[in-house]
Amino acid sequence: SGSSDPYCVVKVDNEVVARTATVWKSLNPFWGEEYTLRLPRGFRSLAVYVLDEDTIGQDDVIGKVSLSRQQILAEPRGVDSWLSLVPVHPDEEVQGEIHLELRVPEQGHPRVLSCHLIEARDLAPRDLSGTSDPFARVSCCGHTLETAVIKKTRFPHWDEVLEFELVEGELGEAVLSVEVWDWDIVGKNDFLGRVEFPLDTICTAPTKGWFQLLPVPSTAETLGGQLGALRLAVRLVEDRVLPPNYYQPLIQLLTEPILCPGQPPTGTALAILEEVTSGESRQDVATKLVKIFLGQGLAVPLLDYLTTRELSRTTDPNTLFRSNSLASKSVEQFMKVVGLPYLHEVLKPVVNRIFEEKKYVELDPVKMDLSCSRRHPCRRISFKGSLSEAQVQESSLELLKGYLGDIVDAIVGSVEKCPLLMRVAFKQLRRRVEERFPSAQHEEARYFSISGFLFLRFFAPAILTPKLFSLREQHADPRTSRTLLLLAK
Repeated sequence: SGSSDPYCVVKVDNEVVARTATVWKSLNPFWGEEYTLRLPRGFRSLAVYVLDEDTIGQDDVIGKVSLSRQQILAEPRGVDSWLSLVPVHPDEEVQGEIHLELRVPEQGHPRVLSCHLIEARDLAPRDLSGTSDPFARVSCCGHTLETAVIKKTRFPHWDEVLEFELVEGELGEAVLSVEVWDWDIVGKNDFLGRVEFPLDTICTAPTKGWFQLLPVPSTAETLGGQLGALRLAVRLVEDRVLPPNYYQPLIQLLTEPILCPGQPPTGTALAILEEVTSGESRQDVATKLVKIFLGQGLAVPLLDYLTTRELSRTTDPNTLFRSNSLASKSVEQFMKVVGLPYLHEVLKPVVNRIFEEKKYVELDPVKMDLSCSRRHPCRRISFKGSLSEAQVQESSLELLKGYLGDIVDAIVGSVEKCPLLMRVAFKQLRRRVEERFPSAQHEEARYFSISGFLFLRFFAPAILTPKLFSLREQHADPRTSRTLLLLAK
């Protein structure tokens, strides 16, 4: 078809930790998915693989982007850019560790290198069964020995000792190489990883422990972006979480203007935080504040404090809460935390129907595909022969009005299901707007202030991208996505 069905797999140190939804029939997919990963302190790398989903056979690997821990840490604000995809070679896709004990006796002639191969763990699966048939190959000073093959496992236990005679004059810069392979009865064996040790370090002191298996160094030339590029935003944050009592002074400082409202409004911690918070970090600050104040049972007073401050700075009611201020972001985050089950109950039936029906909807003549709309006629309307733009617009408008009517009816009929905290917060907001703009000419401001949040920042974004609000497990196909976009508008 000239397109792909791409999805991404996220790996940390070659362990799969996340998978995005598939974007169907697109060479320019948008995922918009965000993951918070709890990583081990000593992790080495983060990699994102882009694959093409196939209904028959194995999915095709398009390419990958790999970032080392050092690369991510080198950017204090995080990595946020387009990164070219590079080819994926099987010999570089290794994972797991091997447990070894290496020793050379101080005395004896000739000296013998003893390599005790104990076990390995979390090896890459190379067979269709999801396992491998691993064996180890040890090379030193031109000699090679192998362990037995352990069938159908990714956690082989060999417990074998392989010995090499060392010739003093040949040591020099010699190394001991331990490779792990997957044995195949047909075709060549598959590489599972390797680790190397300079002989002089083993001769100096015994070496024992678990060692990370490494890939063969890449010799492939980059394809210079021919595989495409992936836009990533990655940030590494190292937090030390202390016992709750350590945070009490901070919580007291933040909640003080709420619990003791008599203070000057400009000198409080919340006011100062609002002034120094930049656009980039405002979302994070709002998220943390809402969680802290919900935990203290003070979320509604927090929103009242922030929105009242913004109202005092607003002279035109038509611009109320249109900016991404700390007040706007806090209300938005509050609705997501408190109202997500409510959102699902209201929107899910209609959103599911739109995904299942896959109707052709288009109002823009420039984007119309009349042949496409003819192959998939809209419900209640039957056309013969070629469709005109006017007919497609009319049928599309009828569909949109039908979907929109069902959504509005569901919202209006859901008053009793709306979470109590949301209702109390909006009742308080309405009262504050009435106090700030009491004249009759601004009577509608009290409604716009609430609908601006409830519709523009809650219902409409969820209709536009249901996957990001957990309304659907997968992203919409291009046709359904266009319908959702027009409906959200």
